[in-house]
Amino acid sequence: MNMKENTVIVPSSDLHQLIKDKLEKAGLYTEQAQEVANHLVFADSCGIHSHGAVRVDYYAEQIAKGGVTLDPQTDFEVTGPSTAIFHGDNGVGQYIANNALAEAIPLAKESGVAVVGISKMSHSGALSYYVKKAAEQDLIGISMCQSDPMVVAFGGTENYYGTNPIAFAAPRKTGAPVVFDMATTVQAWGKILDARSKNLKIPNTWAVDKDGKPTTDPHAVNGLLPIAGPKGYGLMMMVDVLSGILLGLPFGKHVTSMYDKISEGRDLGQLFILIDPKRFTDLDLFKEKMDQVVSELHETKPADGFEQVYYPGELSQLNYEKYQKEGIPIEKSIYDYLTSETVHFDQYGGKSAFAD
Repeated sequence: MNMKENTVIVPSSDLHQLIKDKLEKAGLYTEQAQEVANHLVFADSCGIHSHGAVRVDYYAEQIAKGGVTLDPQTDFEVTGPSTAIFHGDNGVGQYIANNALAEAIPLAKESGVAVVGISKMSHSGALSYYVKKAAEQDLIGISMCQSDPMVVAFGGTENYYGTNPIAFAAPRKTGAPVVFDMATTVQAWGKILDARSKNLKIPNTWAVDKDGKPTTDPHAVNGLLPIAGPKGYGLMMMVDVLSGILLGLPFGKHVTSMYDKISEGRDLGQLFILIDPKRFTDLDLFKEKMDQVVSELHETKPADGFEQVYYPGELSQLNYEKYQKEGIPIEKSIYDYLTSETVHFDQYGGKSAFAD
């Protein structure tokens, strides 16, 4: 471990242990705490700090207050040759989603395509974690999930949909899979949480305040903005339909807040679409063409102000490779919490989705 200004550089194994220990103190069983820690360390390693250790305090409070089922009675219900529902019983999201993926992968290899919905779970974190795992099994992975109604409807002044992210991954012949993960808002809520933890301003194109006016203060945010206006608005509706209405779950503004009733399950939905490229083309040829795409993008002449053209999601992969070797930068305030005896700070329950 070493310090740099207000950042602590922590080896990934040490960070994993700290997160796991904290979640276990909150009441989570070891196997589940292990998987959540796997996921959060992955996110921080990719530089996606909005979905990494910054979330532990919230998770710990939710777990300690009974907001997740500690011993979920899950069920993988096969509904057709290539379709299924994984019933999560409001277990901790990363553990439930990872178990659902473990069932979806063999189904995709058996039938060529798997469409698996996850019904009733808590927040499952960065979707890139799951689709990358699918791509490492030579599958194309797509995932999407619901989130809190935190986004101002295009042309309106009230929040209706969530940040509703989408992720995609595909295998390559050489190198790591191509992985792309995005919120359907200009920026994910977690990025604003990250800005809060670092006491940084945000661009005025990310969010609005309680009066619907653009704000640069992450603490004043009361509504996020859809990416590319009506286009992002349409995408977030699609995600909500496929991961909410399709599974018979709450949708749109009816999706529960992360914080308001922290002692209750959230009934969130998520969808996996896994495709076996072998059912459409030669697998080696597919992977070689993915390598070709990457090479051609790298060879593209960069615009002014850019040193190189990267494929979508490549910077996260470069961060991962760097931080796994050199250690992961964590805000000192978060590190101090992880190394303290405090289980959680009791600061989220009963608050709005934009809890400070």
